[in-house]
Amino acid sequence: MGTWAVDSFGNDDACDWTYELEKVNDLSPVEEALNAVLNAGEEGVEASEATEAIAAIEVIACLQGNWGKRSAYSERLDNWVEANKIQPSTALIQKAHLAIDLILAENSELKELWQDSEEYTDWLAAVTELKNRVNL
Repeated sequence: MGTWAVDSFGNDDACDWTYELEKVNDLSPVEEALNAVLNAGEEGVEASEATEAIAAIEVIACLQGNWGKRSAYSERLDNWVEANKIQPSTALIQKAHLAIDLILAENSELKELWQDSEEYTDWLAAVTELKNRVNL
């Protein structure tokens, strides 16, 4: 995983995922990314699935009007949200919260990778802030 920042789009997987989002005008890629995390099983969430789900959760937060940090890396997502004013369902919002809980679980590969870095507390704060921007 190529990572350069703790924010949602500070990695290759999340940025690459936005290309899939651009191809549609519905929330199917968001749901697919969340389902990948929710269906991870006892072995835990893989890092690439977690980073894609975090990007997907950014879509939900932005559609609710709770934008995070905008950058060149989030530009495709930002443009997609501005062009597709979709109201996320309650079920999808609940999936987002459950997915974040699994991403922050002890058996999450992404969490383990960040725990091994000096930026762990910053990453944890960024993910927690994202969860707080998704309104149930």
